[in-house]
Amino acid sequence: MNHRDIYARKRVPAEEAVTHIRSDNDVIVAMCASEPQGCMSQFHTVADRVENVRVFSCLTLKPYDFYMRPEMKGHFELASWFHAPGSRESLKKGLGLVTYVPNMLHRAASDRMHAHVPDIFFGTCTPPDKNGFVSLSLGLTYEKDVIERAKTVVLEVNPRLPRTLGDTQIHVSQVDYFVEHDQEVPELPAPNPSATDHAIGAYIADLVEDGSTIQLGIGGIPNAAALALKDKKDLGVHTEMFVDSMMELYEQGVITNLKKGFCPGKFVTTFAMGSRKLYDWLDDNVAVDFQRGRWVNDPAVVARNSRMVSVNTCISVDFTGQVASESIGVNQYSGTGGQSDTAQGAVAGTDGLGKSIIACYSTAKGGTLSTIVPTLPEGSAVTLHRSYVDHVVTEHGVARLRGRTVRERTHELINVAHPDFRAALTEQARKLGYI
Repeated sequence: MNHRDIYARKRVPAEEAVTHIRSDNDVIVAMCASEPQGCMSQFHTVADRVENVRVFSCLTLKPYDFYMRPEMKGHFELASWFHAPGSRESLKKGLGLVTYVPNMLHRAASDRMHAHVPDIFFGTCTPPDKNGFVSLSLGLTYEKDVIERAKTVVLEVNPRLPRTLGDTQIHVSQVDYFVEHDQEVPELPAPNPSATDHAIGAYIADLVEDGSTIQLGIGGIPNAAALALKDKKDLGVHTEMFVDSMMELYEQGVITNLKKGFCPGKFVTTFAMGSRKLYDWLDDNVAVDFQRGRWVNDPAVVARNSRMVSVNTCISVDFTGQVASESIGVNQYSGTGGQSDTAQGAVAGTDGLGKSIIACYSTAKGGTLSTIVPTLPEGSAVTLHRSYVDHVVTEHGVARLRGRTVRERTHELINVAHPDFRAALTEQARKLGYI
């Protein structure tokens, strides 16, 4: 049977594809722009005949019925590797339909598969090419690893997805069912940086040398940092998430990838999300190499890059350097993501020139709270161990923590706290015996 016949035989509507979900199943879905929205919108329709179904996802883009409707309790549970607005809303309502999965991104899939082999995977792909291969397009963080282990594989075929290159190709014979679902690819508009973002971005840019390899996330601060890099030369990219600013810096000649000591000439990434312009630019682009998250985010792999600079954001930092980026006290807000992966890799750089940067605003809640704190709130998850913290940047400057004592760290951090809080922080530091 040729690949066209195989594909035709495996096509089913979304309503039929979701009937393969059984009670007690572990269902894993692709993340972000690769989210299978056609099928996920149908999950709740099988609730009357299933119980205890766990759906594992990362940054779920929509508030789907299966984890937002109270009557789904006992039938479905969203197990989130990284919370998004929908999962936070469900948690706030106390529906009992969402839980968090502690993880480091490069091990998220392998750790879960150690606990339980996935029953079904739902993802997205491009239409088959002339040789019968589809591209997993915008997401390879854990998707291909799960496809190779799942008992059943369902892929939504979206002709609007770009055909990306790297390890994204899968033959139609490796998939159990295809659901044709033509929709706009989810976009993530670049935020408009504030004056505070620009101030932080300028400090970050000062730490980036020509010829560095960078990792940037999404948000006002990373976007401002990218804008501040416009006068740099020969930057390279090894990043978990590929965003519009990287494309723009490449088009401006700032990013060339030519001075990378590892995988020169290539952007290395594991997933992408941004504008339609970005998706069109990524289509069949040989300059961008999509690889699995367990490799891209492995700290040992990150460390092989020359002058590696990892930029991440956080919620708060305590005097000893502990970084909380995912929870506010006991309340899980987001997730560890790749922060620990890339920060560890950067400071362990084999050339000894890597840098990890943790950035945050100096205040929160309209300026009423300091993000530099004596101790983290009770129950806070420590996203980045203090031993791995290198630079902490606020709009008031750069605190250099690597290798420094608690006394030195305390002074450095108070110096980048908001001026309105410095006197109180100094007094609290004295009471703790830190200064």
